[in-house]
Amino acid sequence: MEPDIITVGLDGSPESLAAAQWAADEADRRQAVLRLLHAWILLSAEAADTPAGHDQNTAARQIVRQALDEVRERRPHLQIIEDLVGAEAEDALVRAAGESLMLVLGSRALGTWESYVLGDVSLNVVGGAKGPVVLVRAPGQAKTPRHPSGHDTPPAPRPRVVVGVSLNGPADRMLTFAFDAAASRGLPLQAVHGRPLPVQAYTPWGIDPDAAKELTKEADIELRDALRPWCERFPGVLVQETVLPESPTRALVQTVFGAELLVVGRRLHRPLLAPRVGPVAHAAIHHVTCPVAVIPHD
Repeated sequence: MEPDIITVGLDGSPESLAAAQWAADEADRRQAVLRLLHAWILLSAEAADTPAGHDQNTAARQIVRQALDEVRERRPHLQIIEDLVGAEAEDALVRAAGESLMLVLGSRALGTWESYVLGDVSLNVVGGAKGPVVLVRAPGQAKTPRHPSGHDTPPAPRPRVVVGVSLNGPADRMLTFAFDAAASRGLPLQAVHGRPLPVQAYTPWGIDPDAAKELTKEADIELRDALRPWCERFPGVLVQETVLPESPTRALVQTVFGAELLVVGRRLHRPLLAPRVGPVAHAAIHHVTCPVAVIPHD
């Protein structure tokens, strides 16, 4: 049986090098092969004996070589494939996502509006990929949120994997990925569900506590029922269920601080004119600073 392949897309930036290190750690953890992929539409066919000074692909080769050297320094025994592809980056990455256990991309902050990108194709890759895509920020880009009490640094929560659960339909691939990620790391899994309060729960003097309590109780039961098959398949994973009377996006952003990985889903089949990435995944991509795994599912 051939080992799984984890592919990382490279563009020579610090962000893609951080993605390569994350992907190498994941490949080592899963005993998978790491593929270092750089796609360049102008990649030319060169003879094997082409002198280095005349090799038009020198810059492209250097991007892959730099990542290889840095990964080898930490993971000398990891099996690695170097892959230069003569194609548009978006097309090559979408194709790689379908061929791999997961595709890993770098992340970058764009001024005050922080966004995950690999050049300008990342969001399109996430929206078009048939397999999991993991987005990783470079060191030093993550911002520590301010504590509600006014302190600059909130107490560090326990390391964990977080998964956003909508309960609007089956999400087998997403939950399998999340539980497997927690099990392989030996970490607990926090399942977060946000459910906005109905209009009748709001009164002139604030939120009706009884209505909020009833909604949360119902959602707790639904979440526990949805997770039960995976809890039975992964008995070693400690599961924490969190239900908040908030929108799903706000619930995730509020609870993910300190997580080692956030897992969110993306519907493969969306309405014709709808964005290819839903609001929860879009919010995670733009506002969450830990690695984000976007899992397409039916």
